[in-house]
Amino acid sequence: MAQANGSGANSKINASVLHGAKDLRIEQRGIFPPDPHEVQVSVRATGLCGSDLHYYRHGRNGDIIMKEPMSLGHESAGVVVAVGSKVTDLKVGDKVAMEVGLPCTQCERCAEGRYNICKDMRFAASARNFPHTQGTLRDRMNHPAKMCHKLPENVSLDLGALLEPLGVAIHGTRRAQISTGCTAVVFGAGAVGLLVAAMTKISGAGTVVIADIDPGRVNFAVQHNFADHGYTVPMKRGNTIEEQFDIARETAGNIGKIQRTRPDTLVGEADVSFECTGVASCLQAAIFSTRPGGRVMMIGMGTPIQTLPISAAALREVDLVGVFRYANTYPTGIEVVSKTGPNYPQFSKMITHRYAGLDNVEKAFEMAAKTKDDKGELVLKVMIDMDDSDKARL
Repeated sequence: MAQANGSGANSKINASVLHGAKDLRIEQRGIFPPDPHEVQVSVRATGLCGSDLHYYRHGRNGDIIMKEPMSLGHESAGVVVAVGSKVTDLKVGDKVAMEVGLPCTQCERCAEGRYNICKDMRFAASARNFPHTQGTLRDRMNHPAKMCHKLPENVSLDLGALLEPLGVAIHGTRRAQISTGCTAVVFGAGAVGLLVAAMTKISGAGTVVIADIDPGRVNFAVQHNFADHGYTVPMKRGNTIEEQFDIARETAGNIGKIQRTRPDTLVGEADVSFECTGVASCLQAAIFSTRPGGRVMMIGMGTPIQTLPISAAALREVDLVGVFRYANTYPTGIEVVSKTGPNYPQFSKMITHRYAGLDNVEKAFEMAAKTKDDKGELVLKVMIDMDDSDKARL
């Protein structure tokens, strides 16, 4: 992903650059023509996610601290404006979604196809590596053609940007080994939780329950076909570990008592539970919600050290399975968002707020930090549109 910051570049672009917590600046950067195996993409749609928000608000994401100025953004789609000399499967004018994690391609994990856990992975807008890999909040960028996925005519650039977080859901449901007709519980009804619930349904689950402390998000999930049933988790906190576990058991028990419509039975214990918040209480409840021999999928990136009822998992052979980013998901994601139907998840409804251009990136981040806007409407996915006229045309 060759990018230029100094002399020798043949043109200039604008980029939104974070210098520290809440210190965003629009800067000019140089850009070269694409290398032989690259394309140059005019970035048109970028969704903001939790890691972007952490960097913006704190200059860090967990224990990963920024060491130099960095452009944020990694959920992006755009239009090809230049093509390298050896690129044959893309042309100028093609709409593409950019897969922004660049693995080494040489290690054993890459050879296995599990490049998401490549130790030398360079991921856009992540400060894990130094120098940092710059993100997508800029006018144009060069990117390997093999990591640019062509979008069909019926898939908008906004949905193309949504393919990145959808990849997490696809990867998670693959690792969950969803069986036809199974029961699943998803903890967390934010963007990732909604996408996980949707992919669990699409993968063949018979009953999908989504749980969250926000009743608005729970209702959204059910009303827009992301989940079959919802449960609003009461705001309870235990003062001791024992009290916390009791609350988690109570939450699991209440979810199990939900009456499903087909068949007319209680939900009971889940075959698979997805934890999409990173909150310890949710992972505790996920363990108690899962049947003997079932799986708990750990997707949420939250508190790094948690106290868990590990014996409740071990003695019932409940597998705790980690999920990190995604690998080989974009073709499936494109197929998923290309479909529509009366009972199909309404993916476009997830994009609740839009901001035009780099000048409004700071406003977009301030909105992304909220759960509701000033009108009381849900905030789920905030999208930055770089070119309104082209967006309407494409």
